[in-house]
Amino acid sequence: MSDTRRRVKVYTLNEDRQWDDRGTGHVSSTFVERLRGISLLVRAESDGSLLLESKISPNTAYQKQQDTLIVWSEADNYDLALSFQEKAGCDEIWERICQVQGRDPALDITQDPIDESEEERFEEIPETSHLVELPPCEQGRLEEIADLVTSVLSSPIRREKLALALMTEGYIKKLLGLFRVCEEVDNREGLHHLYEIVRGVLFLNKAALFEVMFSDDCIMDVVGCLEYDPALVQPKRHREFLTKTAKFKEVIPITDSELRQKIHQTYRVQYIQDIILPTPSVFEENFLSTLTSFIFFNKVEIVSMLQEDEKFLTEVFAQLTDDATEDSKRRELVNFVKEFCAFSQTLQPQNRDAFFKTLANLGILPALEIVMGMDDLQVRAAATDIFSYLVEFSPSMVREFVMQEPQQTDDDVLLINVVIKQMICDSDPELGGAVQLMGLLRTLIDPENMLASTNKTEKTEFLSFFYKYCMHVLTAPLLANTALDKNSKDLQEGSTKVNPVCPDNFQTAQLLALILELLTFCVEHHTYHIKTYIMNKDLLRRVLVLMNSKHTFLALCALRFMRRIIGLKDEYYNRYIIKGNLFEPVINALLDNGTRYNLLNSAIIELFEFIKVEDIKSLIAHIVDNFYKALESIEYVQTFKGLKGRYEQEKDRQSQRLNRYRRDARSLDEDEELWFNDDDDDDDGEAVEKRMGDDFSDSYGKYMEAKKGAANGANGANNNGKAAALPPASPAVTPNNSSASSVKTVPLPATPVVKTALVGLVDYPDDEDEEEDDEEEDQSPRKRPRLSS
Repeated sequence: MSDTRRRVKVYTLNEDRQWDDRGTGHVSSTFVERLRGISLLVRAESDGSLLLESKISPNTAYQKQQDTLIVWSEADNYDLALSFQEKAGCDEIWERICQVQGRDPALDITQDPIDESEEERFEEIPETSHLVELPPCEQGRLEEIADLVTSVLSSPIRREKLALALMTEGYIKKLLGLFRVCEEVDNREGLHHLYEIVRGVLFLNKAALFEVMFSDDCIMDVVGCLEYDPALVQPKRHREFLTKTAKFKEVIPITDSELRQKIHQTYRVQYIQDIILPTPSVFEENFLSTLTSFIFFNKVEIVSMLQEDEKFLTEVFAQLTDDATEDSKRRELVNFVKEFCAFSQTLQPQNRDAFFKTLANLGILPALEIVMGMDDLQVRAAATDIFSYLVEFSPSMVREFVMQEPQQTDDDVLLINVVIKQMICDSDPELGGAVQLMGLLRTLIDPENMLASTNKTEKTEFLSFFYKYCMHVLTAPLLANTALDKNSKDLQEGSTKVNPVCPDNFQTAQLLALILELLTFCVEHHTYHIKTYIMNKDLLRRVLVLMNSKHTFLALCALRFMRRIIGLKDEYYNRYIIKGNLFEPVINALLDNGTRYNLLNSAIIELFEFIKVEDIKSLIAHIVDNFYKALESIEYVQTFKGLKGRYEQEKDRQSQRLNRYRRDARSLDEDEELWFNDDDDDDDGEAVEKRMGDDFSDSYGKYMEAKKGAANGANGANNNGKAAALPPASPAVTPNNSSASSVKTVPLPATPVVKTALVGLVDYPDDEDEEEDDEEEDQSPRKRPRLSS
């Protein structure tokens, strides 16, 4: 195994100008025959596979940044970086690169990519003019310096030469010293020139210059120069904000001075990029790419250093869950963990995995369970953000934790129930937090992200857990606000509100809409569990109470829930809807809406149109039988006439099928009578026995031909029709005793088929409907206030 000096991470720059981690390994420089030159090789420390093979080309521009980074471009829009664990290893590889290219290792860049026109101009420049000549650093020459810095930005070669000149002569610190002098004497013109100079130096996009400018003794002067924008009447007060307003809070004392310095530096550089510097134009967007990389690698280093300090993080979580911790202290701890998680988003996937696993091992989820149940709104909001990071990272990790809880805690303090209660109790009138939490719950109960490969029972186990321990908490507000009113029968006929318990409070309506959205998701993705729950709780009836709400969006949510159920075309659901007469609230809502052409009207009509197009026979029959009189006046769409047409067509088919059964049965009776009558002519038992022995095949053949002919005649009938085509029972063999003896002698057309024939002839599909009609005539008709009006 190579020593740690050569241990590196390989990064590539993606299309979004973000660095992607390609893996960790050990770097070497060696001659590669295939590439015909000295090349950089990185082999993965895990399996020895080749992560990088890059020939050191004489014309490639390499940059050394922050003492441990080497960055270069191999082709258009393909940037690479090696991040070394130790500075010594970076220096060794840098010296090797400079040796191959014949460059001075003391410089932090070998050369800059140049286009053809730039190359031609470069060839015209004499060898002696290696660097740009800088004017003396004096107040009287500031305008000249500003013009020089501004003029080189359009030329890659001149930018490079200016950067080298600024580094070799220690010019940056001289300029910052001049800034302090100009500010003391209030030389506004000089300060405006210094603004242009410092801004231009930042746009040189050189990491070596950033190391100087962002050091502890220079960065505040850099910020000071950037306060004096010539376009402003009065200078900004950025230094005052950074030193007085922005306070660095150590929730747990950080003993590592390097880590503390890195945190301060990253915050200030981020402030310069986001607040002080203007948004770059399309032509300038790449000028600050190195600044973005500087911040990115700083954040990666901060997270890595904190993650490795287990004592620090252990103390954070210990204080976070300690009952003796003061509320203000706990608020700071939660905000720290939230910012820590936000920083982790800069990590690459494998590093982020390790980061969240570290948090999980330290007890992040039990800690969240405690702080999310607290009264402090700021703490709860920050805890929600942390929870969202965890769910986004690994829903399975969260699910695994919550399924272990019932063994050691009560239902009320389960993590998911705490999340549901926080969603229900959101005090924001717009329910911003509730919407976020609802999205997280949907992610957790989504079967699509449940790992079938590693744990085949995760889906079944978690959904069983959720419906047993959590679903009643989720639906509690819905059931409480849709309780059936005992006095509803006493309301006047034609009243616009069947159930006045239905909420009219806007915030409550929004909450119920969120719950219904989640339940609708369950109908779509959880087949067995949600079906059982709906049936046991008679949930659809309660949901349809919300069709009376004055908030149309809530009525539409209730309708959408029913539409998803019907969309499954599940006869189990259909029978439940028919038995409960659950179309009545929907049709009442349609009739109450009157002639208004709005979204509610269109959504209800679409529901019935779907039933018609999909030809759901049981629902069509129920709607036409019970509600057609109330709907036949609606003629601006053909939906309801179409339902009636489907109903009549099905009725005709049933009638034709019934007639065919009866006709086929009669024809078979006549054929069998002829066959049995042939046997009645022989009175002698012995003669009959002999005849059966001689002519059995002929008689049975005639019988089978008659049976086949009858079956072909009833070919269009269903299974009941086939059953009806079999020979009838024993009444055909009762003329005398000899016929009875014949039946005993010839047992082939036996009684089992006779029983099937009886069932087919008697039990017609429409008989049950006729019996129901007779029963309905005997009973008093059900009251439907608005349907009868």
